[in-house]
Amino acid sequence: MSKQFASVADLEVKKTTFARLSEHCWAYTAEGDPNTGVIIGEDSVLICDALATPAMAQNLIAEIRKVTDKPIKYVVLSHYHAVRVLGASGYAAAGMQEIIASQGTYELIVERGAQDMQSEYERFPRLFQNFESIPGLTWPTLVFKDEMTLWMGGLEVKIMHPGAGHTKGDTVVWVPSEQVLFSGDLVEFDAACYTGDAQLEEWPATLDALAALGAQKVVPGRGPALDTPEKVAAGLAYTRDFVTTLLAAAKEAVAQGMNLKQAMAHVRLAMDPKFAQVFIYEHCLPFDVTRAVDEAGGIKHPRIWTAERDKEMWHGLQA
Repeated sequence: MSKQFASVADLEVKKTTFARLSEHCWAYTAEGDPNTGVIIGEDSVLICDALATPAMAQNLIAEIRKVTDKPIKYVVLSHYHAVRVLGASGYAAAGMQEIIASQGTYELIVERGAQDMQSEYERFPRLFQNFESIPGLTWPTLVFKDEMTLWMGGLEVKIMHPGAGHTKGDTVVWVPSEQVLFSGDLVEFDAACYTGDAQLEEWPATLDALAALGAQKVVPGRGPALDTPEKVAAGLAYTRDFVTTLLAAAKEAVAQGMNLKQAMAHVRLAMDPKFAQVFIYEHCLPFDVTRAVDEAGGIKHPRIWTAERDKEMWHGLQA
């Protein structure tokens, strides 16, 4: 494990790709960095995950403007993490009317949004280009509980909270007519699942709910767009394997009375052979193991990560 904290030394700029998946759906991906989904409807545009800063949002807007001049009316937050939401204000001048989030996501912003903003920036500063351009926390203007439907002209878009997993408020965007799903971090591929405030026990059932949609294409939270049914199935299976292997090993560690450092070593025995090569694995694993041990020990509601707690945990595991 790197001795430097989290990903402060990761300075390699990733190449972004803006690719069309179907008549109305696009994927903005970045070689393992956080993905963003775009739906270009008949009368407007929807963004699924806003990027980390308003300055970074301008890069996506420039790509969208190469193919349409329609107003970007909607920004959907797949969850509350800073790297996904803090760029939302960058779409205001492009026509943004609503910032949409689940009730669970709104509650997490209230409870821990400020701490998460500072924590994430200090963990992975490269993902927050022009951090000073962020005016503050992103607050939704429209909050839903379980599901809502938007009509973008004649295009039906469903915005759903299918269950907990990556966080308690996870939201997906589903275009039924084109069978395209924007999953946020509920699904990953070729990248570690960050589970620092996950609901690990519930995550597999939420993946079952996503599988039942029958998506032909998925834009995962990280990794390449899954553009065939076979790749979709692989992405769902990969994510399930990651979170179930993690929790099972953490349960074993707790049952054996291991401390956190011992638990980390035990979890690595199960995780490293399968996942050590994937993007941000070393970055995520300390946070993942800490949360998995907490949940295995009976802490249902994740503890809040602060910048101070991050570093205390990290350095304890390096000792």
